[in-house]
Amino acid sequence: MYLRSHPVLFALLAATRGRGVRRLGRVVLVHDAGAYREALTRLPLDRTATGTTGGAAREALAGAGAPGGGVLFDQEGNGHRAGRRGLAAGLGAAGVEELRALWRPLLERRLAPLAHGGEVDLAALARELSGTVVCALLDSPADPVEVARACAEAASASIRTHLPGPPRPGAAARATASAPALRALLSPAAVGPSDAGACPVAGRSRGAVAPAVEGPGWDGALAAMVAVAAVNTSVAAVPRAVAWCADAGLWAQAADPGMLPRLVDELLRVTAASPVLPRVAAADGRVGGCPVRAGDRLLLVARHAARAHRRDPDALDPVAPADAHLVFGAGPHACPGARLARAQLADVLAALAPYRPRVVRARVDRRAALPGWRVLTVRAAS
Repeated sequence: MYLRSHPVLFALLAATRGRGVRRLGRVVLVHDAGAYREALTRLPLDRTATGTTGGAAREALAGAGAPGGGVLFDQEGNGHRAGRRGLAAGLGAAGVEELRALWRPLLERRLAPLAHGGEVDLAALARELSGTVVCALLDSPADPVEVARACAEAASASIRTHLPGPPRPGAAARATASAPALRALLSPAAVGPSDAGACPVAGRSRGAVAPAVEGPGWDGALAAMVAVAAVNTSVAAVPRAVAWCADAGLWAQAADPGMLPRLVDELLRVTAASPVLPRVAAADGRVGGCPVRAGDRLLLVARHAARAHRRDPDALDPVAPADAHLVFGAGPHACPGARLARAQLADVLAALAPYRPRVVRARVDRRAALPGWRVLTVRAAS
């Protein structure tokens, strides 16, 4: 999966994982859990540097006329903390329960063919599911599938201007063009006056779920960033977790309400939707005993820190939560959408478990920003 989607990057990571921290020129690769946590919690990081998540987000989403230019990943100080607080509040326990009321009926409808011997493409379902969540979070009247498509294009175009390897022809132009298209789609003006009160999300009226991103500082670029992050991580993680359940015969664990939360954590650990966190040091320091200079590029390998390459998922013998949760970052750099990701995957697995589905067709998405499946078709076990 990894080598087929991003061959140069993941070949490099596989070749260097024998040491917890390794320097290659001005690049520091961090595989060890302790060093990974240290880099995110103790080393000052430059959120705006080229080649980082924040730099890519700024270029892709804020560069197209966004006021202020901040997109959460590249904000500093009070702006960053306020943005994270606003998003975390919308993705808290109450907010996630409201979102569940939208995606559970969607799962029931889309998985219904399995009961009659039919097939379901889990990749397509993940795109619709993630688009539905984003439209609810942003109180957007846009079509969820179109939102998911635009978010995938924005992320793919942006990330491929920063990946190692030969330049991608047209990547910069695609990145420049994708941002305004996404922001226009998410804008309330994207629908006509007659549609202003309608929302395609599960047939509900707009406002059924309180927007998670609103208030001072939440401009169009911030909304687009939230959309891109939510869609691309979900589309990467959900189908891969389902495929792992099917291949490893874990449906009995998925069907057990007591084991399901542990299985979800284990599957999120090994699938590691964002397997690598690119960062740049803002000051001199040390990571895992290795000297780091201001301006050094850090490649923080989340999947190795969480031991995804060493321990298969098993709810009966899970790794320590402190290590499993490293795929969501650490400290001030922890992902505010972790609760949402766990709830979403738990509901997908619980809905699939009665069918014990097996994979009948799979195709890697070679254009995606994150390693994932373009097609993952399943059918209920005979």
